[in-house]
Amino acid sequence: MCGIFGVFGAPHAAEVTHLGLYSLQHRGQESAGIVAVDGDSVARGTRKMGLVGEGLSAVEMEKLEGQIAIGHTRYSTAGSSTLDNAQPVLARFKGGHIALAHNGNLTNAVELRSRLEDSGSIFASTMDSEVIVHRLARAEQALPEYMLAEALHGVDGAYCLVVVIGETLLAARDPRGWRPLVVGALGDGFVFASETCALDIVGATLLREVLPGEIIAVDRDGMRSFQSETPRQLHRCVFEHVYFARPDSYVFGGSVDRARRALGHRLADEQPAPTADLVFAVPDSSNAAALGFAERSGLPLELALIRNHYVGRTFIQPTQAGRDAKVKVKFNPVREVLAGKSVVMVDDSIVRGTTTRGLVALVRGAGAREVHMRVSSPPIVGPCYYGIDTPNRDELIAANHSIEEIAALIGVDTLGYLSLDGMLNAVPGGPDGFCDACFSGNYPTPAPSSLVKMRRAPRETAGV
Repeated sequence: MCGIFGVFGAPHAAEVTHLGLYSLQHRGQESAGIVAVDGDSVARGTRKMGLVGEGLSAVEMEKLEGQIAIGHTRYSTAGSSTLDNAQPVLARFKGGHIALAHNGNLTNAVELRSRLEDSGSIFASTMDSEVIVHRLARAEQALPEYMLAEALHGVDGAYCLVVVIGETLLAARDPRGWRPLVVGALGDGFVFASETCALDIVGATLLREVLPGEIIAVDRDGMRSFQSETPRQLHRCVFEHVYFARPDSYVFGGSVDRARRALGHRLADEQPAPTADLVFAVPDSSNAAALGFAERSGLPLELALIRNHYVGRTFIQPTQAGRDAKVKVKFNPVREVLAGKSVVMVDDSIVRGTTTRGLVALVRGAGAREVHMRVSSPPIVGPCYYGIDTPNRDELIAANHSIEEIAALIGVDTLGYLSLDGMLNAVPGGPDGFCDACFSGNYPTPAPSSLVKMRRAPRETAGV
């Protein structure tokens, strides 16, 4: 899962992109980068490990001139967490330059890379996204949008892309529509972003979603688009509504905040806690779901866990050690709220269970009499191959334990999950057209032959 942003026709496009990336920081915290193209068609870029505000300074932005820019915040799924794998990718080829930023995961990247290497391609990284760059450089089409269409032919899996070829900005979305991508207007220019919250921060006006299978090209002649691939059955990632997207965004045409409140309503209907005195969220991604649970159940909503906002999202930390360290400093209980009370603790998901177990221990230590865990999504029983880093089934607590066993392992009195039907009927546009593979085991594509082969440096997978 990553955040991508692109802008055409805006003075100081790199600075606009820099600002947009702040609103997409929640989608990736490992690295950030920007590539800009100036009036002489010279492309320059900068990539740094860490957060947007840590590496991409105002001084760096001043060096990136031009009215075209793309940016990226990275959460790695294929390729280790190193500067070599930071994006956007910037490469030179016979036709000039190619810059690319990718959100998603290519399920046949290993096979595509092997063919390219057999024919002489030399790769500079281990990420799946570089496969598309090599295929672009080999494309025989003349126009940038048709070059991209040629490069994407035969590529499978999830991708949202912003690409610069020469002085043309391109955006593309896979034909199943796994990940969100929108286009907006900014003065006489255009902006592309993973979420609408990034349009808001730069003052752009939302025009529409980039359609599944669509390629949009923007250059001095304006914006044009075409369907490069026939749209297939929609498989929009439902986890965008559950966890990943910001609540102030519109994703897949619907409000994330309203979706999460609806998830909380359904959760209260399906998994009530009649002995509870109050409800609280595991902040921040569960706030709206907890509010929905409180609204439907009639229980008061309290602020029982205080989050340190200077600590990033633990789910997308690349190592277990990193997650454990951040959990220890991320939350603190409010004893006056919890002492002697029977509480409903609402979270959006449980992946490994290690973070949840630590949080329950905090709540118990603050004096809670009973802890009733309620989860606004179904049990996660399978890995995701489309942009969420949970590739190992052995590490998923719900794939290996019953609900009763999970309750005992995390230390709660009762544990209740939202049903699959309840989740799909709560999100905007549901119940059809969503990917629920990690919850149901129904995968729309074959499993990748190996994602580990794409990595030079072994590392642990994400999850909580």
